[in-house]
Amino acid sequence: MTPTATPTRREQILKEAARLFAERGFHGVGVDEIGAAVGISGPGLYRHFAGKDAMLAELLVGISEQLLEGGRQRTEAADRTAPEAVLDSLIAGHIDFALDDRPLITLHDRELDRLRDADRKRVRRLQRQYVELWVEAVRRLYPEFDEPAARATVHAVFGLLNSTPHLGRPGALPGRAGMSELLHRLARGAFAAGAGAPTRG
Repeated sequence: MTPTATPTRREQILKEAARLFAERGFHGVGVDEIGAAVGISGPGLYRHFAGKDAMLAELLVGISEQLLEGGRQRTEAADRTAPEAVLDSLIAGHIDFALDDRPLITLHDRELDRLRDADRKRVRRLQRQYVELWVEAVRRLYPEFDEPAARATVHAVFGLLNSTPHLGRPGALPGRAGMSELLHRLARGAFAAGAGAPTRG
């Protein structure tokens, strides 16, 4: 989730719910525990959310909306005459998400099927639109990619970048800047390899 200077109570609740759901599973966490994590009573949460299902839906739909909107903004802000800048900006934005919002990656993997049909379909639709931003950027930089291969490679790179929850204890990894740089090199290398282009050192 995108941090703000002063998180609202609603944002605090969502952040703690994401952390607890990711650590212990959706059914392993009670409303009282989420409330305690933000310093309010469990019943007090109902002033902000109808229940845990509503929190989960807002978390998963919300991050899908943020990724798509952020991707659009980065694409528009990057120099459209320089395809490399567009792709690098998309990669950098997704790396920020992968490093800063790891619980949401875990939640998506484990709990997406718990959403109502309408919410799950919305998430999938937003994700498809996000993928297509990347496919366009990849094919502009690597015209040799046909569309199916570009799309498959984008999904593979997402798998790489979204592996951050499984990379071990934070102390066992490079610092944030080092990890960000490493993931960026790996992503660019994957795209170059998929296109059959020489990789850069």
